[in-house]
This record gives sequence, C-alpha cells and structure tokens, in this order.
Amino acid sequence: MTSPVTSPATTAAGPADVSAPDPVPAPALTAVVDVDVPGPTISRHVYGHFAEHLGRCIYDGFWVGEDSEIENIGGIRADVVEALRAIAIPNLRWPGGCFADEYHWTDGIGPRRERPRMVNTHWGDVEENNHFGTHEFMALCELLGTEPYISGNVGSGTVKETSDWVEYLTRAGDSPMARLRGENGRQEPWNVTFFGIGNEPWGCGGNLTADQFSTLARQHATYARDHGKDRLYRVAAGGNEADYAWTEVLMKQLASGLGDPAPRDLYQAISFHYYTMSGSWMDKGSATEFTDREYWATMARAHRVGELIAGHAAVMDAYDPTKKVGLALDEWGTWWNVEPGTNPGFLHQQNTLRDALVAAVHFEAFHSHADRLRLANIAQTVNVLQSMVLTDGHRLVLTPTYHAFAMDVGHHDAAHLPVRPVGDVAQREADGRVVPTVTATASTKAGAVTVTAANLDPDAGATVELRLRGHGPLELSQASVLTAGDPREHNTAEEPERVAPVPFEGATWSGSTLRLELPPTSYVSLRLVG
Repeated sequence: MTSPVTSPATTAAGPADVSAPDPVPAPALTAVVDVDVPGPTISRHVYGHFAEHLGRCIYDGFWVGEDSEIENIGGIRADVVEALRAIAIPNLRWPGGCFADEYHWTDGIGPRRERPRMVNTHWGDVEENNHFGTHEFMALCELLGTEPYISGNVGSGTVKETSDWVEYLTRAGDSPMARLRGENGRQEPWNVTFFGIGNEPWGCGGNLTADQFSTLARQHATYARDHGKDRLYRVAAGGNEADYAWTEVLMKQLASGLGDPAPRDLYQAISFHYYTMSGSWMDKGSATEFTDREYWATMARAHRVGELIAGHAAVMDAYDPTKKVGLALDEWGTWWNVEPGTNPGFLHQQNTLRDALVAAVHFEAFHSHADRLRLANIAQTVNVLQSMVLTDGHRLVLTPTYHAFAMDVGHHDAAHLPVRPVGDVAQREADGRVVPTVTATASTKAGAVTVTAANLDPDAGATVELRLRGHGPLELSQASVLTAGDPREHNTAEEPERVAPVPFEGATWSGSTLRLELPPTSYVSLRLVG
C-alpha cells in the first residue's frame, strides 16, 4: 500500500485536484535534556591554552619587548592580553611542548641582557635569547587572570632542576631559591596550579619507553614538592593518541592493583595528545584549500577524540574506579601544512570556519567525559597551529576558533546536562567512519542553561529539537551563531570580521521543546534563563 503521506489524495470520483503537501523533513537530531538531573561539572580547565617557544607564539605574539612601538605592558603585547581576557582563558601551558624538554629555567631569570642564549633545535633551529622566562610568564598569567601550567624538563633536565624551579616559584621565606627570586625582583611567591612532569617522552621528550618514563615520573613528581599553601596538580606525560598501554603503565605506579579505591597521590593526572588533520603526517593538508572529501575526513578524525578519551578513561577506571586521577588532553587541535612562504619550523597556519567546527566537536566530547577529563589545552594560543589570535605588525586578528571559545564560556564550571537522542541522528560516512553531522551539548549553572549546537554539513541546514524536561518555563536571553557561506572562509588583517558571531534568529519554542534551525556549517550558542 502506498503511504497516504506521499501519494496523491483521492476521492470516489478519482484523483483530487490538490496534491498532498510535501513531508516535513525529520530533525537531524531530536533529544531529551533533563535539566533537573545534572551530571558532573565541566571543569573550566578543559578550555585551557598553550604557549610554546615556537615560531611567533612567544616572540611577536605574546612578547614584543618594552621598547616596542606596539602597545605593551612590561613587554607583553596589550591587545593579545585584552583579547584573551575577553574569553576567560582558565590556564596557560608553558614553555612547551618539545621545547620544555630542552629548556633550563635558570637561563630565563635575571637581567635579560645577561641571560645566555640557546638553540631551539625542535622549532626552526633558531637562537633563543631567553628574554621571556619565568618572571615574564608569571606576569603574563597575572595580566590574563589565568592559572599557570608549567611544563617541567624531564627529557634533558635533572630532578634538582625540577625541585629548584618549584621552590623558586612557590616557596616563601629565606630558602635558597626564594632568596634568588627576591634578588631577581619578586619577593612573594606565585601561586602555581599545574605542573607537568615531562612532555611526549615517547618522542621529542627522550624517546623513552613507558617503563623508563614511569620511573622518572615518580621521581620528578616526588621532588616537585608542595610549598606553603600552594598545592600542585601534577600531570604525568602520557601516551600519544590511542597508546592505552602507556596510560596503564602510569596507572600501575599509583594503584595497588585493579579497582584501587584510593590510588597514591603522587601525580594527580595523566595526559595524552591528539591532533586533527585531513591527510598524512607528512602531508597534513592545506588550512584553506581543501576538497569536500578532505573536509569530511577532518570531521571524522575530530570525532575520534571522544573515542580516545573513552579509551584512556576505561583503562583508568580499571585501576581507579573512584575517578580520583584526572585525564588531561594537554595538546589538541588542527595541524595543517604551514602557510606558503613561512618558515616550516614555525607552524604558522590560517584558521577557517572548519577549524572552529573541529573545536565544537571537541567541546562536546569534553563535556561528555567531564567525570574524568579535568584539563585540556588547545595548541596554540598565538600565531601557531589552531590559534586564537594572529598578529600582523600592529594589527591583531581574532580567528573563528577564538569565537567558538568565546561562545562556550557559559559551559565553564557548569554541570553537564546529557543530551539523549531520541531516534536516529543525521550522519554520513567519511574516512572509513560514520560521522554525526550535528552535535549538541548543554549545561547548567546558577539557574541558567547553556546550549551549544553545531551543524557540520556545508550543503544543507539542519533542525535540532531539544525537549527540555524537569524545569519551569525557560526564556531565551542570548543567542549567537558563527557561520559563513563556505567552511574555507577565514579572517585576515584586511577582513577581520569575515567570520564572526552574529545574533541567531533560528530558535523557537513549542511548549518545552526548543527548536533550532541551524544554517549549513554553523555553530550556535544559546543562554536560557528561568
């Protein structure tokens, strides 16, 4: 029998003169959100950032020097500070990255003109004058109102270096390192939140095995001591991508066995790294010139981050079912071939709407695993890889990714509200995977609900219906959308607002159901209040 919805209407005398209306397309996503059943808190620290001595991230990015014609605060670029304060960056990781494991912190203190030079062997083989060191970084964190994440040197450093640096940073009184800090102009200790035990020890951090590194991690973590009221959150460098075996080795150093209800408090988190690209490691793809196939391959690989978080979390759950130990994704983001005409070792790339949607996919995964994921850092903040801002002389450009971060501030330290699909979710096959073409995530804090949703499809709009339950009437107080006619669109010094948020008019209510009409390739952020 032919469906009466799609067949012509009939009468006893024959076909009617008026055809039945076309069927209404099903929503790309229909889901239930129980506002009165909040989940774990989404730590603001999953929106962390990363600043390495790499290319133009530090020099000409954060640091221009006190004599620069560019407006600065003690040598720190003022417009960069203003832009990052506006998105409330919660933490900043420094000095690397690969650079961290060849950086000796004592070279970056004292009068700048007397600091020894070094060679940055990892990134362009350039000479580093060490003008941006510990005092400059901590001053930057104070200007940003952000919490420092210091990466210690395990690869080429010593346990004494680790111990002395932590003492220099955080100890009051008249200890040797506290006295040295005072001689360099800072009497009071700083508050340091996060301290990294090494970086990528499986690669640039020493080409170690997991067993080799686990011994060093225990040793360095022991001597990265808490001084006074400062309590370090120590992050042991974990494996790359799906190296779950590395995570297990590090967990075994903390747990007495499977199901340990109280693992040792030696280091408080284990990290892993994951980058998104459309091609191979040797040919990662262009930042701005990509085919539809490459676009969807990028989205498929971005979605993989949720599986990786779940995989590492499963290993950790086996040894730590109480979830005492945190997981940190302290390097993530898109990695493309460098912009033509730039130094290959500087990793300078443009940032398009596609990059912002990759970030949106990651945010949804971070929220879904808020019970274990405590920290994440996008690589990198200025002028390198998937950056927030690009600098061009006196000019500063906010990237689409910057705007995606700005649109997510409502999720910081909010309780996750699971978005539970009802029925099918729109999807397509790409790069050997099935990829959802829409994402949605929600959270609640201080009586307000934040909803963000992305339509990854560049060719068609998408409808999202969210049935909000367990709450009185909600009103839309703020809504914005980030979109463009093409996912290749990006901002430049000449056109800095080409991809920027605008008011979103596609939200409507039907009872307690919120209906969103998402444009192609778009990211939407809404704030609902009762």
